[in-house]
Amino acid sequence: MSDFSNLDTNFKVETKIKEEGICFHDVREEPFKIYGVFFDNGRFRRIPTEVAKTVNETVLALHSHTAGGRVRFMTDSPYIAIHAKMGSIVKMEHIPLTGSGGFDMYMGHGPERYVKTFVPPYDMTDGYESIFRCGSSAMREVTINFPTYSSVLELYIGLKEGAQILPPRLYAIEKPIVYYGSSITQGGCASRPGNTYQNVITRRLDADHINLGFSGSARGETSMAEYIAGLEMSAFVYDYDHNAPTLEHLQKTHEPMFKIIRQAHPDIPIVFMTKPIYKLPESDPCRQTIKKTYENALAAGDENVYFLDGTALMEMAGYDGTVDGTHANDLGFASMAKAVGDVLEQVLK
Repeated sequence: MSDFSNLDTNFKVETKIKEEGICFHDVREEPFKIYGVFFDNGRFRRIPTEVAKTVNETVLALHSHTAGGRVRFMTDSPYIAIHAKMGSIVKMEHIPLTGSGGFDMYMGHGPERYVKTFVPPYDMTDGYESIFRCGSSAMREVTINFPTYSSVLELYIGLKEGAQILPPRLYAIEKPIVYYGSSITQGGCASRPGNTYQNVITRRLDADHINLGFSGSARGETSMAEYIAGLEMSAFVYDYDHNAPTLEHLQKTHEPMFKIIRQAHPDIPIVFMTKPIYKLPESDPCRQTIKKTYENALAAGDENVYFLDGTALMEMAGYDGTVDGTHANDLGFASMAKAVGDVLEQVLK
C-alpha cells in the first residue's frame, strides 16, 4: 500500500512528530481492518444514523462515540504513531481522559499484550497525535482501540517509509459478540479503552465484538431490538436496568427485546445481566424482572440462555469495583470480564 498523502496532497497529514521518513496511512484503506465501528458521513459510527434517530435523542448523540472500535494490522515498522482528528471529546469528573478520549495499543495475537496508551493532552479540542517506538523492526500484529466516549472523524497511522503493512489474522470467532446496555457497557469508567470488559473478553477469546452501550439511554426500544436482531452475531449480552426510567418500563421491554432477538437468532447464546452491583439483593425488583425473562425462556425450552446478577459480575472486585457506587473502575471491569467471559468461553469455545 502506498502512502496516502502521496496520492493526493490534499490528504497530507501535517504533523509535529519529529521522525525522519514517517508516512501516514488512512485506516480506512487496505490492508488495515476496522472492527466495531464503520465510517459514514464524515466520522466513525456504531449504528446507522437513521436507526439512531428512531431510538432516542441521546442515542443519536452517542452513536458516533467509538466505544468498541478497533483498527488491526501487521507491520515491521520500528515505530507506530497515530494522528487523530476528533469531533466531540468528552471530559468528565469520574473518568480518565485516557479512557474517554484516548487510544491504546496491543501487540500479538492470542494473546495480545498491552504496550502503549497514546495519552491525549487535556487541553485538546479537535484531536491529537502520539508515537510509540517499538525498539526493533520485527513483524508484529497491532490492535489499536478507539476511545469510549468521543467521536473520531479521521485516524491515520504513522509508519516508517517502506515498512511492510499486512492485513491482520482473522479472529478465531469471526461473528461478533454483541453487547447492549448502559454507560457501563459503553465503557464508563475504564481508565483506557482496552480495559473495558468487552475488550478484555475479546482478547481472551480471540473474538470480534460490537459495543452498543449508550450512556444513560439504553431503554430496550423496539427499534433498537430490531436493529440488533438484524446483525450477524455469535452471542448477545445485554443489561440496561440502570437506564430503564421506571420498573414498569423494564417490565414492559425486557422480555420483548429478548424475544425479538431470539426469533431472529434461535441458536445463539444470550446472556442476561443485571446492574453490576456487588451484593445486589435478590429482592431487587429489577433483578427479579430480568431473572423472570430468563426463567420464562428456560420454561419455554430455551437451553441457551444465561443469567448473571450484580454479585456474580462483581465477585472478584467485591465492593471495590466502582468509582462512584455505580460505574465500574478497571477492577470492576476485570471482574465483569471474568464472569461474562467464563460463560462465553464455555458456550462459544
